[in-house]
Amino acid sequence: MSPSATAPIVNWDALTPVLIILGAGVLGVLVEAFIARPARLAIQSTLSFLAILASGVSLFLRWGEVKAAGAAAAAVPQFQLPKGFLPGARMSAGLTEDPFSIAAQGILLVIGLLAVLVMADRTSVGDGAFAAQAADRPGSAEESESILAGWTTTEVFPLTLFSLGGMMLFGASSDLITLFVILEMISLPLYILAATARHRRLLSQEAALKYFVLGAFASAFLLMGSALLYGVAGAVDYKTLGEAVSSAAGQDWLILAGLMLVIVGLLFKVAAVPFHAWSPDVYQGAPTPVTGFMAAGVKAAAFLALVRFYYMIAGAMGWDLAPALWAVAALTMLLGTVVGVVQRDVKRMLAYSAIAHAGFMLIGILAYSKAAISALSFYALTYGIATVGAFGIITLVRSNRDGSVGGEDGDLEAFKGLGRRSPWAAGAMTVFLLSFAGVPLTAGFMAKFRLFAAGLSGNGTPVVILAVVCSAVTAFFYMRLIVLMFFHEPAGERSVVVASRGPIILAVSVAVMATIGLGVLPQAAFDLFDQTAMLLP
Repeated sequence: MSPSATAPIVNWDALTPVLIILGAGVLGVLVEAFIARPARLAIQSTLSFLAILASGVSLFLRWGEVKAAGAAAAAVPQFQLPKGFLPGARMSAGLTEDPFSIAAQGILLVIGLLAVLVMADRTSVGDGAFAAQAADRPGSAEESESILAGWTTTEVFPLTLFSLGGMMLFGASSDLITLFVILEMISLPLYILAATARHRRLLSQEAALKYFVLGAFASAFLLMGSALLYGVAGAVDYKTLGEAVSSAAGQDWLILAGLMLVIVGLLFKVAAVPFHAWSPDVYQGAPTPVTGFMAAGVKAAAFLALVRFYYMIAGAMGWDLAPALWAVAALTMLLGTVVGVVQRDVKRMLAYSAIAHAGFMLIGILAYSKAAISALSFYALTYGIATVGAFGIITLVRSNRDGSVGGEDGDLEAFKGLGRRSPWAAGAMTVFLLSFAGVPLTAGFMAKFRLFAAGLSGNGTPVVILAVVCSAVTAFFYMRLIVLMFFHEPAGERSVVVASRGPIILAVSVAVMATIGLGVLPQAAFDLFDQTAMLLP
């Protein structure tokens, strides 16, 4: 057999948006090797920002081509189309380019752009969120020297780009091997990023270790499930697996075990109960810009990957899987809501809020309809934008001891009187909290409305009712923070709001406008995501 007969078929045009991100990540590594430290922050942040913009332009061009291909395919009589054909779809080495994967990449590019801006910020006191040099032992003389020299860990930018590139591919994964490899591609940079906090370094390193250990469990579950499914079908691609799951007889228990283990591996990444234990500690300990990136990006990427896996494979056994998954969704909402109410740290409060939102988003998986896919995509976008913006505000609230500005002060007491100390920060945080709560005229309200409506159509009425109740309860701890910011006197001089030098202002302003805009005029986004919900015939 000639070498050309076994050569892989790679659609380089379809991979261009991701290759731009990964190529910029490689250039970022070279910047770390050859550029002097004082110039690295400006170069790395600019490179990352421009790479995401360039990737967005490339993705827009790909969207036009895929739409044209879909229109051409629609003109062909159905009996002439190959079995399993999806209009506009192109396969390439375990990856699928179709309207859904392009929408998923667009969502993650928006989240990545805002996250990079927050990471790039230097405050008025001259520091950022990241350690001067991550390799220094906390409290050592070496660390003091690095801080005095004005260094910062700019390696976070290429690491972020590598993780973002993996996130963009996650929703396009169409075989189990690719799914696992990309899961590791997303996770490994995040394990490092979680340990790079400038303040409370030991807590940051503990968070990274917890994330790594429990992330390894997630990978193990996914691998075991993949092995079982391969044993049934003799293949790892979604199309063959879907056919095997639909037609297999006498092996239901093996298929169910395999499907459930793969789903558990993905539920770890979205912090669904009972796989949530890592989330509050990691969110609290990681550098706040990284927390925002994880909370928004990883959750969106994992849910979008879960959509493709469930709708193309697991949905064929939906009657068997549904009871367990509805139970997981209900427990996730309840735990995130109840435990979130008693939190005194804002980052931990938002961590439990994220758990509750994961329960809401599971409704979009289990509703099993095109409307649910569209609603879940819109929810991932709106939740991601508000999350990055909220954590961007948290980075500016710092402790103040004897006139010396320290690290972030995440205690609720630190946010008392924030509306008087910084009306802009308090106003922006209010918009994000109202969106999380699902208050009308915010993007969060429209996202919840569409998602819950899809759940009602998908025979999920009891869980949707529970979701509405949990939404009302979560509004309590969001409103509590708003009341503290605007209706209480500042808590002495225990905290200050440091000024951003620009990037956080830009990121938060864009996030506020998007949150209000998608809440007031959401129809264009609805129409766009309706075009991408094509995983069901």
